[in-house]
Amino acid sequence: MFVKMILPALTEANSPFFRPIKYSLFPPLGLATLAAYLRPEDRVEIQDEHVQKLNLEDEPDVVVIEVYITSAGRSYEIADHYRRKGVYVCLGGLHVTSLPLEARQHADSIFIGPGEDTWPAFLADFYAGNPLPVYRSKTRTLRDAPLPRRDLIHRNLYLVPNSIVVSRGCPHHCDFCYKDAFFAGGRAFYTRTVDHALDEIESLRGRHLFFLDDHLFGAPHFATALFDGMRGMGRVWQAAGTVASILQPGLIEKAAASGLRSLFVGFETLNPGNLSVQHKTHNLNHDYTKAIQRLHDSGVMVNASFVFGMDEDDGGVFDRTVEWAILQGIETATFHILTPYPGTALYARMQAQNRILTPDWNLYDTRHAVFQPARMSTAELEAGYWRAYQEFYRWGSILHAAGAHNTLIDRARHLVYSVGWKKFEPAWNLVIRAQRLADFRGILETILSGGDRQPVDRDQGQAQIAHFGQQAK
Repeated sequence: MFVKMILPALTEANSPFFRPIKYSLFPPLGLATLAAYLRPEDRVEIQDEHVQKLNLEDEPDVVVIEVYITSAGRSYEIADHYRRKGVYVCLGGLHVTSLPLEARQHADSIFIGPGEDTWPAFLADFYAGNPLPVYRSKTRTLRDAPLPRRDLIHRNLYLVPNSIVVSRGCPHHCDFCYKDAFFAGGRAFYTRTVDHALDEIESLRGRHLFFLDDHLFGAPHFATALFDGMRGMGRVWQAAGTVASILQPGLIEKAAASGLRSLFVGFETLNPGNLSVQHKTHNLNHDYTKAIQRLHDSGVMVNASFVFGMDEDDGGVFDRTVEWAILQGIETATFHILTPYPGTALYARMQAQNRILTPDWNLYDTRHAVFQPARMSTAELEAGYWRAYQEFYRWGSILHAAGAHNTLIDRARHLVYSVGWKKFEPAWNLVIRAQRLADFRGILETILSGGDRQPVDRDQGQAQIAHFGQQAK
């Protein structure tokens, strides 16, 4: 059997919002994991439209498409193309789970929720000749999940091929979170075993890792054992965490000792009222400044996330947020316009209030105002969003933020990392077209580590894998 797996582009290449470096960071790890469930005799191919031109002239037995909201139109176009050719089409992902009736019109089978239980069930049914139209996830576990088929990934096309997932979901339930609905109907947060995670980490080539987990620190016992097991591996790594996890005694220090050098943190808003309304209560009554200082004291850079357009935001929120972020010495910031994704509590609330302005999913990219804000116009919200990016990444702002650090090395690292990410996009585009991203991984590792390349102690790493793996069983 020939199975083709496709990740359609989230943003078309001719869009003014297309950023080749952003979409060339990580390979489609979810599809590579699904591929690992196939039989040895099955042929499988993965195509990622962000980094390669799709070949739509082939005739596989099954096509699997991962669908996000801003790739929905493109996904349905590809699905309809293959169905006209008589190919069996499967659709899954966040958007399919949010709007299954919409997706069902373009697929032979759809998958609602995570695929660890539904995909093997489908394969068994398909091999037997009686696949179902809908598969809904109920059993949530990663204990028997196979490792991704990394041999199917074209490593040279990605800056960060060593992406990894060791947990699924999040223990928190924010109203605006696109992924919250994805895990409804079962466990919302679960992890692999520590020894299984450490074995995969040990198998990855190179030094740099990027944990794609929504909340790597969501289970402190698991995270502690994982970080202890990673000591001695000589890794440098990046991940995402919450303000509360940063302030938990000892946890960030253990992460930093195992190689954490950059953390994505969802601050979202500086307004406690906004946090309460959106049920991001785990950020309430926590000192943002103290969390940032704790990360910086541990040698960890901050990628801060902020959301504009919540109901207590007025026209001054953009300048206040940017000024605060610069004063804190935050290295990189990601700004978003509040987006009511279908399937979320935010969407239901705004729909009931008749504030949703458009059903055009292409605009649900956190760059457009698709709802009526409470204290400003949509034009003011969009203009403020773009101004925030422009102001935060001005040369003067970068230099000012870099100056907030205490050491020359940290100032230099801040400067190089921030400038490299935002100021040299034309150069990145040339590198991507030449397929030379791999040449820059060593530079990324050096920047993250502050130039301090610790030797890899494989013996110590293997011993700790065995010790902490047994401890966590």
